[in-house]
Amino acid sequence: MIETATARRRAGDWAGACAAANIDVDLQPRLLARRHGREFAALLRADLRHLAPDLLRWHMPRIAPDGLLRPGLTLTLARYGTGAEALHLVARTPPAWADAGQRISLALWDASRRHETDRRHPHPRPSRRFRLDLHRHLWDVRRAGELRARSGEGGPAPETAGSLCSGPLPSVPLPAGPLLDGSLSDGPSLDGPLPAGPLPDGPLPAVPLADGKRCAVDRWAAEAAILLRAEGRSGGRVGVRLGARHRVVLDLSDDGERTALSHARAPDPSLPVLPDAATWVLPDLELLRAGAIDTGRLHPLVASALGAQRSATSRAPERAGDPRVVECRGARHRIGLVDGVLVALDHDPAEVRREELLAAFGGPPLPCLRAVDEAHRRPDCLPGVRERLHHGDIAGALAAVESLLGPEAVLRDGPLRDVLERAARRRIAHGLFRAGLEGPSPGSLRPWDRRRSRDDGPHPRHM
Repeated sequence: MIETATARRRAGDWAGACAAANIDVDLQPRLLARRHGREFAALLRADLRHLAPDLLRWHMPRIAPDGLLRPGLTLTLARYGTGAEALHLVARTPPAWADAGQRISLALWDASRRHETDRRHPHPRPSRRFRLDLHRHLWDVRRAGELRARSGEGGPAPETAGSLCSGPLPSVPLPAGPLLDGSLSDGPSLDGPLPAGPLPDGPLPAVPLADGKRCAVDRWAAEAAILLRAEGRSGGRVGVRLGARHRVVLDLSDDGERTALSHARAPDPSLPVLPDAATWVLPDLELLRAGAIDTGRLHPLVASALGAQRSATSRAPERAGDPRVVECRGARHRIGLVDGVLVALDHDPAEVRREELLAAFGGPPLPCLRAVDEAHRRPDCLPGVRERLHHGDIAGALAAVESLLGPEAVLRDGPLRDVLERAARRRIAHGLFRAGLEGPSPGSLRPWDRRRSRDDGPHPRHM
């Protein structure tokens, strides 16, 4: 996906790059030019030409436990204008019941106009927590090089990202228990309130949280200044969301010289919210530091921005259709593909038909035929096929099945067929959602499918 989308983007085909990255385009630049003027259309086209849809997908918010895209989300990529009259270029994810293919859609959100897509989306308004207009380096190739500075790995951020607030954040009492645990490296423990007085000089290390995520505390002041400047203010208070019930309030002075940090017992809806991309340490950095991945697994633009040399991942070539060995009645027999169908290679067709007839009448099946039947019903690659389908790689899932069973195979009843049929039904549900023809599917079994917003309407059980 990354290679295809990059090649099309470099050729100037931004729509083709979006198609390669499974991103639907729900806007028409020519129509928008007639409605909002040529100046706006020129800005929009420039952003679309420099949009890296594969990089956007790489940095999109995700959910546990499988790392799927956060469903029902609308986030701003760019704002045109100021105040309530601003137009937003937004990226949207469908609700969980219609997330087959893990597709994303691009649209233009206008607060003064209610579109058809707004009426069928559970959260049509752009989220305050996920604002990529303040983090263009996560999708815009012109700003991709800022990732190192904005993630705290390099020097000061560029002028376009806003000046940094001088001085480290002061130490203040924070609640113990569910909010923070662990300790600052070379610093006091967080099991109780922090002592008064400033922390040691230099950037603050990341604060470990109970769920394993780490806060980018040393970037909070600078990112809060960028947020306030985008809101037309030089100073003020900014809320930082650390969890469903935990908030911290940053208070920046107008001159940026002083920064206060305090704990908020309840969220204040009037405060601007520090985006999640500025709250937490970049996941790519966490994975690299932990040794969970090597640089060859990073997105090329991410690796280049972090100054890492991408190493080619050495893999043994996989050849589809290679025969597999089966222990059959004291001998080692082979099963493989013949004319696009998985068959027993060491048994002649007459013997295979005789053994199939005996098995149909209740006799013990031939081990080679049992292996072929098991491959059709419950193959070893079933977990990989299921994960590919969940993450939208339908072509990869079908390729894995065809390499095992052959392109001419007829699936038999079993878990493999059930998984593919369920994926097909979810693709139909996604198409109906895009057309506005159906609501939530009552047959969904995933727990987050039951999460609803106030705009979702009645529960499927009551429909």
